[in-house]
Amino acid sequence: MWQELGINLEAHDNLLHVLEGFYENIYLSQKNRPEGMEYFDKVVSCIHGARIQELFKAKKENRLVLGTFCVFVPEEIVWAANGICVGLCAGAEIGFELAEEVLPRNICPLIKAFFGFKLSKVCPFVEICDFVVGETTCDGKKKAYEIFNEYKETYVMHVPQKKDKSSFDLWKNEVINFKSEIESRTGNKISQDDLLKAIELINKRREALKRLNSLRKADPPPISGLDVLLINQISFYDDPERFTAKVNELCDELEERIKRKEGVCPPGTPRIIVSGCPMAIPNWKLHYLVETSGAIIVGEESCVGTRNIRNLVEPKGSNVEDLLEDIASRYLKIDCAIFTPNAERIENIKSMIDEFSAHGLINYSLKFCDPYTTEVYKVNKTIDKVPTLNIETDYSQEDIEQLRTRIEAFLEILK
Repeated sequence: MWQELGINLEAHDNLLHVLEGFYENIYLSQKNRPEGMEYFDKVVSCIHGARIQELFKAKKENRLVLGTFCVFVPEEIVWAANGICVGLCAGAEIGFELAEEVLPRNICPLIKAFFGFKLSKVCPFVEICDFVVGETTCDGKKKAYEIFNEYKETYVMHVPQKKDKSSFDLWKNEVINFKSEIESRTGNKISQDDLLKAIELINKRREALKRLNSLRKADPPPISGLDVLLINQISFYDDPERFTAKVNELCDELEERIKRKEGVCPPGTPRIIVSGCPMAIPNWKLHYLVETSGAIIVGEESCVGTRNIRNLVEPKGSNVEDLLEDIASRYLKIDCAIFTPNAERIENIKSMIDEFSAHGLINYSLKFCDPYTTEVYKVNKTIDKVPTLNIETDYSQEDIEQLRTRIEAFLEILK
């Protein structure tokens, strides 16, 4: 299988060895973790094993495997055509020297990472995909996809920058075109029943994650922010039906922990909302620093968090075209920083602070991510209920002690 995928086995083995130690230090060292986390630990322990074998088998059965880099790609359409959708964003400095041969050095680390994983041939998820789908959610990605297409076939969806009627019409047309593309590649004509089943499948996954998120409102929270971050990251590539069942099993356990007032930290521990850029696996740096400095993260206003699960598709349509409009409507509600104006994102942050009884807000930005670093100004100007801290970083470990010092000082203010 590895040979057929063209994986660089030596580099791949080195990557997994580093990841194993990293995971053990960050995750397995946590105290009083829920038993239900065993499944998610197992998923990570064979991150390039069991799921890749499932995808490999699916390809042998002529099922389409599609890779995505953003929550704007309407995955319901892929599943409706009996395809499989997996997330490909990477959160580690792998192959950066190779990526910098084709990309500027001062480009977003998320872009540089998915290039690095591809060029160093260490990611079987990238290699197993029939093609990948990009989107115009930032200028860096938009231009990078032109180059990435030379290494892996890349289809790009145009996401509008405003939310008026003409923008919705443009986006709806992109969704319709995407459906035609998927039908052409799979040879499967998508029916109304196919779409309804796929909408239900992905809605159930979002509902399970919403349920998990709501349980963090308890004081003390029954689960760490680190563990919820991991679960959200896994949601992008695990089998959705199995994943949903495991999240609901975990939630059953967490509800019992709440009844017993059993938490992962003492009551009254400073509660933090993290807002901003997505955190792709294995980017666990900020959560680790916050939760080993005496606080607990109770919410992520992020694409790997509430931005991805806040809204469900509401299937009101009575035919395929109307259902596609329902899908387009749901995705255009995403409050990504690319939109102008973007008042709903700030309102959503305010709501999260209230809902989760947060004591502080951390604005998290990846270096060179202009939409989120720029939007921090309006967030800080509007959020006056709690203190805020701005963190701008990358995937390296070089700034860990500097960040820890700043986070500890911030927590002293909260206390």
